Parts: sequence; structure tokens; C-alpha cells
Amino acid sequence: MTAKPLNFIHITDMHLSHPDLNDPDKHADTVANLQLAIERISELLPRPEFVIASGDLVNQGDVASYQLVKEMLEELGLPVVYALGNHDKRREFRQVFLAEPENDAPYFHRIVQGGLQIVTLDTSQPGRVSGGLCDAQFAFLEQALQEHPNQPTLLVLHHPPLIEEDTLPWESLSRKDSNRLMATLKGYPIVGMICGHIHRDRTCHWHGIPIQFSCGLYASFDVLRGPYMLVDEGIGIVFCTYRETGLSATFIPLLPKHKSLGEITQERLQSFD
Repeated sequence: MTAKPLNFIHITDMHLSHPDLNDPDKHADTVANLQLAIERISELLPRPEFVIASGDLVNQGDVASYQLVKEMLEELGLPVVYALGNHDKRREFRQVFLAEPENDAPYFHRIVQGGLQIVTLDTSQPGRVSGGLCDAQFAFLEQALQEHPNQPTLLVLHHPPLIEEDTLPWESLSRKDSNRLMATLKGYPIVGMICGHIHRDRTCHWHGIPIQFSCGLYASFDVLRGPYMLVDEGIGIVFCTYRETGLSATFIPLLPKHKSLGEITQERLQSFD
């Protein structure tokens, strides 16, 4: 019997700042951007079954901004899988989302949705832009895989593994952690990774594992601009579907808004041979 497709949404790099924060590092209306994403997600058909938010949830790691993220995403009425990025602060996140005000341990966890095992790791390293994974997380991941060796597994982590040799040090996990991650995953049915951090819509393969990035909900980096980084207005979300045949991703741009050139009716679409 063929399993039902599992639809979910990937959002990332919200960098949300509460309006009362007067964040000097904010360069976009992050609250409006997240609200726009929520409105579009609410309109999607088929309705997704959950949302993955892959890190940099807020810009300054403050409690008020986390509380606002929580309240806004609750409007969707969907489960949300949270990961932490380099802009996040573990203690403040745990205070708001887990009622653990004195805990600053890495936030990693496992859930199952529609037969898909989702393992979320915490690649944030306090005080650093680059990503890393501690021994406890490798042990957790290894245990999850060993206990469910035949279950398709999706990994969620803000920083991707080291994919290309010329990657800047802050863009990914270290070579050591990347190699260790590759060795840990070897032989298991890993259907893909969901990542953020690089502020670009991108898909690639790493040792046969598909990795899906999103430009996120703050800004995009123009990949065509030489040795420097140009920050653009573009934001978007990703509609993902997991089937027995694999993982697919449809990128949905939100800003800048594009001019519509026309409409093809459902009746005409169905008439095409």
C-alpha cells in the first residue's frame, strides 16, 4: 500500500525583532514579513501538516521577540518544529517555548510525522557565526537511527555540513563535524536535510543526501555579485512534500511582489494532452 504524501512548510531565518526592541541591526520589517508568510501558508492547498522553522528565529535572542514568534505561529494551528541558529539564544528560547528559564543546553529533539522521523539538531555555538555539533547530539542522533534503522529520516539543522571546499568558515559546520556527521548517517535511509543560514534558495546533494535551503524571511544574498555580499529584499517559504519516492520542494517567493501576467483556468489545465 502506497503511503499518503506528507506535506509540510519550511521557513527559516526570520530574524524577528519585537517592535519595542528598537533593534539597531534590523534592516527589514520582520514582523510584517512573518505575517505575510503566515497568510500565504494559511491559503495553501493541500493544507500542510506541520511547519519546520530552521533557526535564526529572532535577531537578538530576546524573550519578547521569541514570545512574539510563538504567538504569531500559533495562528497557523499547525505543529511547528523549531531549530536554533547563530542568532538564537538557548536560555531565552527555552524560557518561552519550554518554560525552562535556567536551561541553556543545546536544543535537539526527535518527532515522527506521517511515518517520517524528523531529527532536529542544534548547530548554534554561543558567540560564533559558524555551526557546530556536540558529542551529546551525535550520541542522540546515533541512538535515534539505531533504534529506528528502517524508518525514513529527515534532518533539520540551521547550518549545513561542509559541502564545497571554498565555503567560508562561518557558512557551515566544520570539516571535522561534517565528516563525523557523514559517518553517523552512513547506511541509514536519510531522505534529506532542511537547512537555513545562507539566505539563498538552493538545493544540492551531499554524499547522496539532498539538502534544501531557503532564502528565509529576512533578506536574500545575491549569488551573482563577485567577492562581496549584496543583500536583497527577497524573502520566501518552501512547500515540501515527502513521498516514498523522495523529497520534493517548491519555492514560493513572497517579496518582492511580482506582476501577474495572466491566469490559466483549471478547466484548461485539465484539457492539455
